[in-house]
Amino acid sequence: MIPVHHRTAKVDGFEVFYREAGAPTSPTLVLLHGFPTSSHMFRELIPALADRYHLVAPDHLGFGYSSDPSPAEFPYSFDSLTDVTAKLLDQLKIRRYAVYMHDYGAPIALRLFLRKPDQISAIISQSGNAYMEGFVDAFWTPLFAYGKAPGPETEKTVRAAFTPDEVRWQWENGVPDASLISPDAYLHAQSRLDRPGNEEIQLQLFRDYKTNLDIYPAAQDCFRRTKVPLLAVWGGNDEIFGPDGARAFQRDLPDAEIHLLDTGHFALETHLDPITGYIRGFLGQTLN
Repeated sequence: MIPVHHRTAKVDGFEVFYREAGAPTSPTLVLLHGFPTSSHMFRELIPALADRYHLVAPDHLGFGYSSDPSPAEFPYSFDSLTDVTAKLLDQLKIRRYAVYMHDYGAPIALRLFLRKPDQISAIISQSGNAYMEGFVDAFWTPLFAYGKAPGPETEKTVRAAFTPDEVRWQWENGVPDASLISPDAYLHAQSRLDRPGNEEIQLQLFRDYKTNLDIYPAAQDCFRRTKVPLLAVWGGNDEIFGPDGARAFQRDLPDAEIHLLDTGHFALETHLDPITGYIRGFLGQTLN
């Protein structure tokens, strides 16, 4: 088993935690997590790929073991989280890499792609949207309502996303056998959400989410221009980002490889082995 290192770097005065494994001389895969998790979601995927690839999985500010400065200290937005990620990769001298994007990781990855498309060699998406297709109304309608008109009533509804039942639901939705989900996953996420002041951070990111939709046309245009290789390994039963979000990639990338798995939003928790196999095959053809 190749060791996984748990490191921190200083970016703009804040601690950014990241997991790293594999030889830095190997092709790099940057793993970008979603809400409400952290690099913890990649804890088993990293050693499964580290014999062949160099893997770096940061925790975004406000998540996991990275710093969670207050919104008064750091302007939480997807643009600013992208800035931090870009500066971390620059510190690590990572100039070209494949990117794995999940949930919140997708708008960060897409911004990195738009800024410097020549640096990204391939994209892997696990419930990481780049199209309006895929947004499941039951989950997103209250979030979009809050983003459009923040206030006591709309905020009350979205604060439910921070409760233990709703956090656990994110891992168990669409999973035929919930006993396959380790409680460690959602309890770890809950422990980080429960840090004093963290709800205000998450609410600010909820309010900023609409900016991600604005970049979709540019990202889709960049897909067409660059023909970047893309693999989607997606929970076919995901009740947050439905499978139409995966299928949509083939509109602009006809050669995109799409796999819909019998699971939900956090597909790695139940389908680590097939996803690892798909990634090995995809990157083996793409990067070597």
